[in-house]
Amino acid sequence: MAHQPSSDITQLLQLIAGGDSAAASQLLDIVYSELHRLASRYMSGERIDHTLQTTGLVHEAYLRLFGADAPVAMKDSGHFFAIAATQMRRILVDHARLRNAEKRRGLSIPIDEAYHISSGRDEDLIALDDALRELGEIDTDASKVVELRFFGGYTDSETAEILGKNVARIRRDWEFARSWLYARLDDSDR
Repeated sequence: MAHQPSSDITQLLQLIAGGDSAAASQLLDIVYSELHRLASRYMSGERIDHTLQTTGLVHEAYLRLFGADAPVAMKDSGHFFAIAATQMRRILVDHARLRNAEKRRGLSIPIDEAYHISSGRDEDLIALDDALRELGEIDTDASKVVELRFFGGYTDSETAEILGKNVARIRRDWEFARSWLYARLDDSDR
């Protein structure tokens, strides 16, 4: 997690929401290393020839959060990192969807115990994203836990801190989400 006190990040987010453009630059200085670590985690599961690099993923996510349009409203540091993780996943899924627009075929994805996408195939990322969106409609909390644990590489305690939940709840949501995703992705193979 970020080494900077979350109160500093929260204060900068409030300044940004109030229209202080200098605060966005200050925030990037503070959270850049954590965003880079998060992006690196995402990119580790991508194919070797992926056109987007870790630094590019950080910058593209940051632009989506604080670009020309009105910035996404974030209440605190935990909320910021959760939204940043979601944006990074969406960026990679958007890249995968564009790459595969012309080739449609059966999808399969193994979710392994190492909590990462081992195949690195675009189709697998898209299938997982579709399933994760469905899970979000059923159980938003479980979906957020997957986002942070599976994609972000956060521990149970880091995920609990980000989401403002206790560790036992995070573990229950993680177990439910894994079971649900196994079943959902297994069904998509048929």
